Amino acid sequence: MKFTALKRAVAMWGAVAMLVGVAACGGSSGSSSGSGGTTEINVWAWEPTLKTVVKKFEAKYPNIKVNLQNVGTGSKQYTALNNAIAAGKGAPDVAQIEYYALPQYAIGNHLLDLTSKTSGFGSFYTPGTWASVQWSGKVYGLPMDSGPMAFFYDKEVFDKAGVDATKIKTWDDYYQAAKKIHALGSSYYITSDSGDAGFFDSMSWLAGAKPFKTASDGKTVSIKLTSDAGTQKFTEFWQKMLSEGLIDTKTSGWSEDWFKGMTDGTIASLFTGAWMPANLANSAPDAAGKWRVALMPTADGSQTNAENGGSSLAVLSSSKKSDAAYKFIEFANHDSAGINARVEGGAFPADTKTMKSASFLNATTVKNSDGKDVDYFAGQQYNKVLAQAAQDVSTGYQFLPFEVYARGKFGDFIGASYTGKQMLTDGISGWQKDLKGYATSQGFTVD
Repeated sequence: MKFTALKRAVAMWGAVAMLVGVAACGGSSGSSSGSGGTTEINVWAWEPTLKTVVKKFEAKYPNIKVNLQNVGTGSKQYTALNNAIAAGKGAPDVAQIEYYALPQYAIGNHLLDLTSKTSGFGSFYTPGTWASVQWSGKVYGLPMDSGPMAFFYDKEVFDKAGVDATKIKTWDDYYQAAKKIHALGSSYYITSDSGDAGFFDSMSWLAGAKPFKTASDGKTVSIKLTSDAGTQKFTEFWQKMLSEGLIDTKTSGWSEDWFKGMTDGTIASLFTGAWMPANLANSAPDAAGKWRVALMPTADGSQTNAENGGSSLAVLSSSKKSDAAYKFIEFANHDSAGINARVEGGAFPADTKTMKSASFLNATTVKNSDGKDVDYFAGQQYNKVLAQAAQDVSTGYQFLPFEVYARGKFGDFIGASYTGKQMLTDGISGWQKDLKGYATSQGFTVD
């Protein structure tokens, strides 16, 4: 499926018309220059550190003005973007696009092919992030940040339970630790999960799963959640944890109660992306000094990893100012001035140079939103762990070419598995059936 018909492309996304007005304002149509020969480009992104990047970029390129707009985070921006594409006007020149969503736009021919501009860039970025901005051998964006998974844990709680978290190397080790932590009291859990599609993808990826595959021509999709060995491996592990009541399934992620659990120790660890330290410092500040970071335990104890989050900056193929647009994303994501501005603001880098720098590796404090340095990990040089986690990410995992839709439907089918009303395998089976039906309805051949 090439998505040559615009109507067909929008149908694939399931976009609605409600945000057309939002998308149309501030688009990239019209004159390519402002007063005095200044080129103006529109950038849609929600990442706050880009505000500083824009100032530095405009100082370097005084003839380019950047209109930075936050039209919504994640799926909200994608809806606005889809509506602008459908209208044929109003799309930005540059958009922040998460790694899981990028294939959809690449397959739809909505992103500029950057392959010729990025020769030799592969060694600049970490393996996982560089692989995530490519589709069918071509480059469609530059990595902005990264989210290699890491094991964040409350050392005080683990010590109280008699568990040395540094020795947790396998999922069975983690399971044994979970039982000891829950034995501290009925409110104590090793972690929480109320059903998150991104977490499911990342943990399956960690287990070596490859349940999705799209042919290079974008026409055929393989969806094998119920038969993929890696997906089954994670499902069996997580079902055991759920069945034995070792996971807090009632506390929603990112809620006030979630951070309260990390503060009082009732949620004793997290499997999440390397971008988490600043969130902990800002939203669970009273737990400073209790938490530590380790590499992810894996099914068999081997040292591998997966990504959990992260975004790219991409140039829209409809942009009439693609040269200026590319200069901006190159400055933000490849120039040391742009990268340093973002890292200093708390972003986790995607480039290997930053991860090898002494200032990054030797950091022992986390900068909070007030600009204060917080000794959150009790003097641990936590970035050394996170940099290794980034290098360990395996490549080859593919997201669906309609991953935004897929994640939106995850809870409809898997949610009951977290309340004990069905097994995870039942929910996954229902989700797979829905995804195959949706793929067929959008014109894909389903393998």
